Amino acid sequence: MDQKTIGIYKNLGETPLAALDRLRLERPELTHETLSYIGRLDPMAEGVMLVLVGEENKNREAYLGLDKEYECEVLFGVSTDTSDLLGLVTKNAIADFVAKDTVAENIKLFLGKRQQEYPIYSSKPVKGKPLHVWAREGRIGDIEIPKKEIEIYAIKLLDFYTIEKQVLQKIIEERIALVCGDFRQAEILAQWQEYFEQNIPALLPVAKLRVRASSGTYMRVLASDIGQKLGVPALAIGIKRLAIIKK
Repeated sequence: MDQKTIGIYKNLGETPLAALDRLRLERPELTHETLSYIGRLDPMAEGVMLVLVGEENKNREAYLGLDKEYECEVLFGVSTDTSDLLGLVTKNAIADFVAKDTVAENIKLFLGKRQQEYPIYSSKPVKGKPLHVWAREGRIGDIEIPKKEIEIYAIKLLDFYTIEKQVLQKIIEERIALVCGDFRQAEILAQWQEYFEQNIPALLPVAKLRVRASSGTYMRVLASDIGQKLGVPALAIGIKRLAIIKK
C-alpha cells in the first residue's frame, strides 16, 4: 500500500484510538498496517484527524507542530474540572452580564503568544505518569502543572446566543452517553443532575468562536481562560477541529 496519510473525521464521543479501530473496520486493507494519529482530540471534541500509515510513521516528526483551526463554543456560567462537559462541576455563577460586544472585545486579548497551562485531565506526563492519573488519585496538588507556549493566530466571534437549561441538560446527557471507557461518566452525570436541580438561570450565554492556533493549543483551556478574563466560570460546550494546516 502506497498511501502515506489519511484524513479522517473523529466523531464526538470517540477516543482517537477508537477512531483508528473504526478506520480499520471501514478500510479492511488497513487491518495489518501500522496506524497512528497526529493531533489528539478529546472525547468531547470532534473533527479532522490525520492518520499516518505504515512506513510513514517513521517520518512522524515531520508532521508534529502543524497549526490547527477550530470552532469552539464557550458556555458561560458554569465550569468543570475538565473545562468541558465531561467533567465534575466546580463553579457556577450568574452570567447574564456577558454580552456579545464584551466577548468580541475581550477575545482579541488572546491573540499572539502566551503560556497555556495543561488541563489536569490530559495525557501530559509529569514525573512518569499522565496528569489525569495524578488528578484521579487526588494528588494534583503534589505536582507543578506544566505550561506550554502556544500562539493564537486568529480568533473571531461567529455567533452569540443563549441556551435553555433543559436543552443544555439534554445535550450533556446525549453527548456523555456516546463516550466509551472509564471517564467517570456515572459520577459526572450525577453531579450535572444536582446542578440542574439548583436554582440556575433559565438561559445561559454561549459564544461560538473560530480559532486558528499553534499545535498543542487546548480549546477547552482557552474557553476557561476567556471566562476568567470576563470574571465568570466557563467551559467548552463544543469543539470541532476544522483543519490541520500543512506547512
